[in-house]
Amino acid sequence: MSGKGIEGDTQAMAAARGGLLATALSFLIWGLFPLYLKLLHAVPVFQVMSHRVVWCMVFVFGWLAARGQLVEVWRALRNPKTAARLLLSACFISCNWATYVWAAGNDHIVDASLGYFINPLVSVLLGVFLLSEKLNRRQWASVAMAALGVLWLTLQLGRPPWISLLLAMSFGLYGFVRKTVVVESVTGLAVETLLVLPFCLAWLIYESTAGHSAFGHMGLGIDALLVLSGLVTALPLALFSYGVRRIPLTTVGLLQYVTPSMQLIIAVAVFHEPFTSVQLVGFGCIWVALVIYALDGVLRGRAPQPANGVRAAEAS
Repeated sequence: MSGKGIEGDTQAMAAARGGLLATALSFLIWGLFPLYLKLLHAVPVFQVMSHRVVWCMVFVFGWLAARGQLVEVWRALRNPKTAARLLLSACFISCNWATYVWAAGNDHIVDASLGYFINPLVSVLLGVFLLSEKLNRRQWASVAMAALGVLWLTLQLGRPPWISLLLAMSFGLYGFVRKTVVVESVTGLAVETLLVLPFCLAWLIYESTAGHSAFGHMGLGIDALLVLSGLVTALPLALFSYGVRRIPLTTVGLLQYVTPSMQLIIAVAVFHEPFTSVQLVGFGCIWVALVIYALDGVLRGRAPQPANGVRAAEAS
């Protein structure tokens, strides 16, 4: 092997290691996020949500400005179709963020973790119903097992697990819409935060004039946490964006379960949220569904690849 070939392999391995580290770190930060939000439990949900958007936009625009990429934001805004889709995705992610902040502040982190365990299977169903994608038997078995878990929780608790379903659906729809937009992830986040910024600023101004504003009235610690919530939002996304391009998607798929697993452990071990036998059965069904789904992905990954023509026909 030539020196250039060895050097190229070394660079590829270094990039893969860096990508793995960045991706794992992003999921680790998301997994620890309940600890952060608990520190803000005294701040009203929509104020936390609004500050998160405002300061996330500041950090993201600063990042893009430092990299000379602000022109990408204006290019996306000038395209009516792109701007409209990013406004829709902004609505979905805003709903997701607000729900998660409420769940963390009201002792429903276990329910939130269930939502992110369900999310991959919701994405599968969205592909079936919105993109006419086909599922094989193992995938249908996975979906059926997950549905059984949700049905069990609904019957036993007397109500559907609304928090979990809302988080899973909002994030699944967010991912679906973003899949249809040809824009880099950090640039897309910048546009999304910019589009919902007027609503967030209006709410913060209203709360301030009504004498309910937490910012500037609950101590420097709370002020700092509200400002840094933007960084905590933007940083893992930037890490994820960097890492996901450098490691296989199968690896990303396995790593994504780090986040809800950490959230569940934190909820039970740190905040002492109840985790009953009823919940264990429901979670167990979801976990079995995820094992079946992951196994199917591994088996399909090892299967011989079809010819280009067949692959193109299956993708259409």
